[in-house]
Amino acid sequence: MTNLGDFRAYLPDLSLPRFVVMAKQDPYEYSASFKTKKQPPWLHALYTHWLKLFQEPFKGVTTDGNVVPGLFELEDDGIPIDNIVASAAKLLDLLDNKQKAATLHHIDSPEWRTWSNPEFLLSIKGVRLEELSDLARDAVMNVLKITLSPEGFEKAVAAMRINSFLGDLVKAPVIMNEWSYNFVIFGTPSSNRPWGWQFYGHHLCLNVFFYKSQIVISPWFTGAEPNIIDEGPYAGTRILAAEEQLGLDLMQSLPSHMQSQAQVYKLMKDPAMGPGRWNKDDQRHLCGAYRDNKVIPYEGIVVSTFTSAQKKFLYEIYEKYLLFLPESARKAKINNLRKYESETYFSWIGGYGNEDPFYYRIQSPIIVIEFDHHSGVFLNNQEPAKFHIHTLLRTPNAGDYGMALRPLIPPIEGAEGTPILWQ
Repeated sequence: MTNLGDFRAYLPDLSLPRFVVMAKQDPYEYSASFKTKKQPPWLHALYTHWLKLFQEPFKGVTTDGNVVPGLFELEDDGIPIDNIVASAAKLLDLLDNKQKAATLHHIDSPEWRTWSNPEFLLSIKGVRLEELSDLARDAVMNVLKITLSPEGFEKAVAAMRINSFLGDLVKAPVIMNEWSYNFVIFGTPSSNRPWGWQFYGHHLCLNVFFYKSQIVISPWFTGAEPNIIDEGPYAGTRILAAEEQLGLDLMQSLPSHMQSQAQVYKLMKDPAMGPGRWNKDDQRHLCGAYRDNKVIPYEGIVVSTFTSAQKKFLYEIYEKYLLFLPESARKAKINNLRKYESETYFSWIGGYGNEDPFYYRIQSPIIVIEFDHHSGVFLNNQEPAKFHIHTLLRTPNAGDYGMALRPLIPPIEGAEGTPILWQ
């Protein structure tokens, strides 16, 4: 088995054409080359599949194709919405007209759904941080800082720095660096009308919806390859270790008969898996980019059967997966999750020894979280390893992007008294 510190044994041969070409291209050339030349074929096939999924009307992640109504309501999460709006306004003041036009999208724009976590630009929208002035870039980061919890902001910055570390490892810093991320605003920043922002790039994608003092951060994706920096100015930076350890602690705490129930597949790429249960890009996780309407039946074991000690691990996992939320919103979400323990399932793929790579999912009517150890994309480990991790969160039953809340928001009236839902 591979361990965290082993990633340097899997550094790729940078003389391979893939890396030679990559080192010579800018992000737009890099993206265009695989779209037009259809290389590599599996990646182009993924791209075309994503385009087909994008054409589907939004429904949301469900267990059976049917959205459960009435799960979400308007509430006061106590977020500093006035400060967030002011930070967004400051950013917009620093952008020129072309940048502003690229950044601002309608609140109901389908472009909400075109985020993706690979290093190549599939959807080119918003402003790219590496192309901004220092002042404007700092203003984008300030929007993130004021919106997210301090711990969540620190995690996001760490993911960006690890992305830059990977870019240096494979000699492609133009494609992967600390600032190779796009920022988009949907709607008009407002203290009393709905709006939101999106931040996306390699291994970090955040979708944030606001209405007054309420916040939804979903879907989000956070990953790392490797998930530790072992040299340079940010040496020691590491992410996703707690999510990994807590999942393993929970699985190991279960008695053997419950472990057997939770473990839906023994191998990470198991012959018993049905068609589509594993794919080259997402590997085991199900709720990634463009999977807004994914149907995911419950599997594993119901968490209401856990002991108090096992539930403690569960709620510590929730804390880590809700870390991007400000503390007041996080507490409200966790209190809501307690209501659904009898409908919440914990499932596992792979072994559960200390050195085993694994996948786990926690799924309820109001949350889906996934953790997956991956094989190499830039590093050349052929099997899943603990130094390459993907994590994500979805709010099922139309909760992503705040969609379930939007019909609950009172409309405003236009000049002629005509109801207008959004600005």
